[in-house]
Amino acid sequence: MKIFQVDAFTNEAFNGNPAGVCILDNLKSDSWMQSFANEMNLSETAFLFRENKVFNLRWFTPKTEVSLCGHATLASAHILWEEKILKDNQEAIFSTKSGLL
Repeated sequence: MKIFQVDAFTNEAFNGNPAGVCILDNLKSDSWMQSFANEMNLSETAFLFRENKVFNLRWFTPKTEVSLCGHATLASAHILWEEKILKDNQEAIFSTKSGLL
């Protein structure tokens, strides 16, 4: 498991809109992700789990799961490219409760 905090919508530290990004090695329960997001205490924490070329993506606030979160999605894509999980020219594909992104 890898954990990141990303300031979305900015190039400057401590600005923008912060989001947690957690790349999971194996699936976790809803209650585990909820507890983790509560401990991160950010407006949203994104959880990614890779299945072939698609990443399952879910978002949790400290209190509940949400069906869509733009800044945490952008933060997730940023980490996938920054950490070289995806190549620079490779498309990030997310499977979410709101559909395919």
